Amino acid sequence: MEVNKEMTIGELVRRYPEAVKVLFKYGLRCVGCPAASFEKLEDVAKAHGVDADKILEEIKKEIEK
Repeated sequence: MEVNKEMTIGELVRRYPEAVKVLFKYGLRCVGCPAASFEKLEDVAKAHGVDADKILEEIKKEIEK
């Protein structure tokens, strides 16, 4: 599965640990939060006032390294 905005934070971090660096960069420190298992990247980004598409692009670049 390719990384996407519909993934939960928990799933994203399990499959792509490189994503943690990007999430932290944008102040999304919800990696260890109990809600990470059901909150989607798009929803978390919106709740924090961050552009999910921008985060997603950076995560993809980080994965490709």
